[in-house]
Amino acid sequence: MSELLRLAEVMNKLRSPGGCPWDAEQTHQSLIKYLLEESYEFIDAVETNDRAGLQEELGDLLLQVYFHARIAEDDRENPFTIEDVARGIADKLINRHPQVFSDLQVSGVDEVISNWEEIKAAEKGRTSAIDGVALSQPSLTLISKLLHRADKYGVELELPNSTVTDADHAADQIVAVAAWANANEIDLDSLLRQRARALMAQIQSVEAR
Repeated sequence: MSELLRLAEVMNKLRSPGGCPWDAEQTHQSLIKYLLEESYEFIDAVETNDRAGLQEELGDLLLQVYFHARIAEDDRENPFTIEDVARGIADKLINRHPQVFSDLQVSGVDEVISNWEEIKAAEKGRTSAIDGVALSQPSLTLISKLLHRADKYGVELELPNSTVTDADHAADQIVAVAAWANANEIDLDSLLRQRARALMAQIQSVEAR
């Protein structure tokens, strides 16, 4: 038997009557913290080149996928299974790689990325630079994503002037700001989220012109 099928059977037994009470009561919401923890642990394994850790953490992440899919099976209004999840991602990969699965010719990686973004936008019906941006991601990452999207969509923003000279200087400035916020008991994450919302409003304003 495929180990992936065995994992599905194990997960089903844990969630079914007579299985594990803790597993049976979990929800998508209750598992979020574990998904985040496992993601960070996987990143640590990558950054330290821990091969054994990589395998283990990938397993923990895979468990989260199977766990959420098994929970979804119990939804009365819109259930889906791990097979539906796998089918969806396989279809998406095929559709977004026409240079591999059809006869589209590309000149290189840049064109591959461009095609991917165009197909993705068409699939999701995106018309704005902020469509599909995950607002729950860390605040600094959110701001970086918004700036990237604005640049990709050709949205010109009015941004604060910067005196940063290189990557090391930028990192030092970020640490200095974090230290200042800590010393002054300022919630830096909340502050950055306010700025992210302001960026989103500015993007929408420019797009509406």
